[in-house]
Amino acid sequence: MSATLNRIKPFGLLAVGLMVAALVGYWLWPPPPVAADRVTVGSALGGGDHIGYQRAYEPQPFHFPADHGPHPQFRNEWWYATGHLTDATGRQFGYQLTLFRIALAPTSPVADSAWRTQQIYMGHFALADVANNRHYSFERFSRSAVGLAGAQAEPFRVWLEDWQLMGGGLDLFPLRIDAQENGIAIHLMLNPGKPMVLQGDRGLSQKSAESGNASYYYSYTRLPTQGAIKLSEQTFAVHGASWLDREWSTSALGPDQTGWDWFALQLDDGRDLMFYRLRRKDGGADSFSNGALITANGQMQSLREDEVDLQPLGEWRSPQTGDRYPAGWRLRVAPEKLDLTVTPKVADQEMRLTVRYWEGAVAVTGRAGQQRITGQGYLEMTRYGSR
Repeated sequence: MSATLNRIKPFGLLAVGLMVAALVGYWLWPPPPVAADRVTVGSALGGGDHIGYQRAYEPQPFHFPADHGPHPQFRNEWWYATGHLTDATGRQFGYQLTLFRIALAPTSPVADSAWRTQQIYMGHFALADVANNRHYSFERFSRSAVGLAGAQAEPFRVWLEDWQLMGGGLDLFPLRIDAQENGIAIHLMLNPGKPMVLQGDRGLSQKSAESGNASYYYSYTRLPTQGAIKLSEQTFAVHGASWLDREWSTSALGPDQTGWDWFALQLDDGRDLMFYRLRRKDGGADSFSNGALITANGQMQSLREDEVDLQPLGEWRSPQTGDRYPAGWRLRVAPEKLDLTVTPKVADQEMRLTVRYWEGAVAVTGRAGQQRITGQGYLEMTRYGSR
């Protein structure tokens, strides 16, 4: 913990709590208390927390490369990459690198010090070693000052110390990803596959009934990937496919919503499926749950909550935290005659970080009509912790 805190002093633990609460206000609502100050969403975000920030009210034109870069007028945003990789022997790995920007205030600070900033960056880096049934996860924080962390559109780069996503020239691709911690490292190159997908209504992803409780959201759902993974003293040349998500917002979930289950699946028939099930406090699926099915040639078909049936399969209990998560899922899309079983490649992919959640590589089996189908993907499950 001390190494993490040293990166953000003198903001201190309260700033960490505010930052995490701001992030969780959209991404993992609500968070566990921050250990030392016990900052909760209610205390950190209660009353007037939207004032001064822009909110996502309606669809807007996207402008690239500018929109690959930061949106400081919104409170939160992130660059999220996951992927499945294989070496020449067939050994499988899954990876995640997510870099978050969180604003502590909507206005720029007085420029009386190079260290002063209202922007905080948080990074989550994880690697699943399927053959050894191991999962590694790491976290970093830093202020956006003196080059420690930041984001820019031209040329594209977002970084937190030596964790980074970096584009080629004035384009996003080829996209380079680098991260390393405690002998675990990824050095990958992602190339364009399918076209960009604007999620929701032309890129506006409405999460609850209140106007402005939404994000701007786009995805690259299948990106051919190659590079190297370092695991302890071994280096593996790998290839596979990645998924890149981009979102920015100020607020999203409503008072009756708590947590979500998010699926990003790449099927072997060339289709990709994204679906998030927002959960109400009573445990049911919220009507603002939403998703998309992307065809092999990149055409998107929206999926409403009533078109997707999700049923948990069994239960997995964390040996470290005692939190209980579904051990797998059955996902059915009746209009497409899809009947899929989603199973973690490693059972314990719990991210035991400042904000605790389960996120990891999954395998997909099932049927598309009368045809057998397989695939792979990433699954995120939030707010399953014991109260």
